Amino acid sequence: MPHRLNFHHLRYFWAVAKEGHLTRAAESLHVSQSALSAQIRALESQLGHALFEREGRRLKLTETGRMVLDYADGIFDLGRELMTEVTRGKQNDIQKLRIGSVATLSRNFQENFLRPLIGARDIRLTLLSGSLEELLEHLSLHRLDLVLSNRPPLSDSERRWHCRRIARQPVCLVGQPRKSRRAFRFPRDLGDTPLVVPGYSSDIRTEFDLLCERIEFQPEILAEADDMAMLRLMARDSGGVALIPEVVVQDELTAGTLERYCVVPSVHENFYAIRGDRKHRPAVLERLFSPAASGRRNP
Repeated sequence: MPHRLNFHHLRYFWAVAKEGHLTRAAESLHVSQSALSAQIRALESQLGHALFEREGRRLKLTETGRMVLDYADGIFDLGRELMTEVTRGKQNDIQKLRIGSVATLSRNFQENFLRPLIGARDIRLTLLSGSLEELLEHLSLHRLDLVLSNRPPLSDSERRWHCRRIARQPVCLVGQPRKSRRAFRFPRDLGDTPLVVPGYSSDIRTEFDLLCERIEFQPEILAEADDMAMLRLMARDSGGVALIPEVVVQDELTAGTLERYCVVPSVHENFYAIRGDRKHRPAVLERLFSPAASGRRNP
């Protein structure tokens, strides 16, 4: 068997494997179906193994085909990474950093995290917001350098993620300034006061519900919001008491328009930084992960 792999054949195989259909792959590659079949047969002949088997109108990967696809994914991912790094270059010594943030993530936390880079003349920041699934797809295609999230990514057999918890912050009850200076007792002092809480998709809500069940407390829910920016507005304007990470309302607490009643026991929000499986890591990221920067994120 020849020792040199034909990457042209491998690219055609990869396209067919992703489509699962010869005709659609041929259309995407702008080649005839017969030419594409010939390329696949040539690769199978070179490797000495069948890569596909027919299942109705679709093509199903053999065991060897699945192994070859895993290697092809890695090869072409590295190729995309190489082209990204080479074409990015250095324009006027400005480094580019592309960061995605889950849409529900606190804007204050994002700003605090990025503070070491904000205003730096040698860095151009590109910030993208979206769902975690959308951002991970961009990360896998090297369109992002880092993703910020308040939950870790699910395991993926096809893609490897490097996930690092960068902060763990307490969750508080926050409301209008109280007249009493006596320490607030949770849950006794809530009385009939309605709560503004994160939605059920939030880990904060899950932990709070478990706490309430454990202490046999039935809260009155005024409103729910998954988006932290909306939760912040409702904490300020609803007249209720909000279950919210302190970082979200840090400006209102500093100004005195809101008051922290208490830290809720056993309830936290975690923040994660997620990277793809890349050979090259932008050097500018080190500014975000220095001990000093970490201290600012974990008050």
